[in-house]
Amino acid sequence: MGPQPPAEVRAEARYGTPAGVLLHAARGAALLVVGSRGLGGFSGLLLGSVAQHCVQNAPCPVLVVRGEDG
Repeated sequence: MGPQPPAEVRAEARYGTPAGVLLHAARGAALLVVGSRGLGGFSGLLLGSVAQHCVQNAPCPVLVVRGEDG
C-alpha cells in the first residue's frame, strides 16, 4: 500500500452547543471522532449525550473513543 499521507488535525473554538458545533463541523468530513463521555452526572453511561447525539445525527461515520478507565 505504501506510506499514507498524514491526517489533517485542526483545533478551533466555536460558540454553540457541543453536539451542534460538532455536527456542523462534520459536514463534508470523512470521519468525526468524539470521546465516549464527558463530566455529566451519569458516569455509568456508556456514551455521553454529546457522543450519542453525534452517533445518531452525524452526516459521516463517527468513531467514539473510550478512555483507559471507561
